[in-house]
Amino acid sequence: MTELTTTTVLLVSIVFFATCAQTIAGFGFALTVMPLITLLLGLKTAAPLVALAGLSLYTINLIRYHRAINTGEVLRLGVAAAFGVPLGIWGLTNLDESFIKFVVGFILVAYALYSFLNPAVARMLSQRWVYLVGFATGCLGGAYNTPGPPVIVYGSLRRWEREEFRAVLQSLYFLTGLMAVVSHWLTQHITVNVLTLYVYIVPALISGMVVGAIADRRIDHTAFRVIVLAMILVLGLSMILGVR
Repeated sequence: MTELTTTTVLLVSIVFFATCAQTIAGFGFALTVMPLITLLLGLKTAAPLVALAGLSLYTINLIRYHRAINTGEVLRLGVAAAFGVPLGIWGLTNLDESFIKFVVGFILVAYALYSFLNPAVARMLSQRWVYLVGFATGCLGGAYNTPGPPVIVYGSLRRWEREEFRAVLQSLYFLTGLMAVVSHWLTQHITVNVLTLYVYIVPALISGMVVGAIADRRIDHTAFRVIVLAMILVLGLSMILGVR
């Protein structure tokens, strides 16, 4: 088997698993797929490729959950994120790749530990934090296609209901994903190679959503969430320690 074929098989497998995780748990696509594809292809190829894949997935999920969208929260987060995405894209182009990996690895570890510990909070978080959260979400979405951690923590502290949580996440993921794809296109990060790889992974996206939807009705969600968080923790640690 050639190196290209091996890489393609690994790429498709990663996308399939991450799409299943996203469909079942409501999170985990970018958090799982981005570190792995970065190790496989390098950051400069992985970032625009995952942006394209993520936008495709989030568009479909947005249609699924559109009735539960909290428009006010989405608009506030989205406006702030719009200022963060270009900064993230700038960082991808101008900052050292190892530094970006370390920062994102730290964020993944912090997010996984927070989710495992699930600390009790006596008071609901003030809505005044929404713009800082949105900006951080945009920065992470632009640089590394991982907008989830800030807004997931924010939503937890705001005590969103489950369906509202999913709807707001998918809406914000869609907005940051769209801005990231446009920014990657304008900065010429979306090359012929990236588009070719995207064509390869589209079937994995579709099949992953189908399999995930079927498994969603049968799987133990609590156990599956623990597995996904454990993987995110390991991926974060590997990026911090520079494991290849």
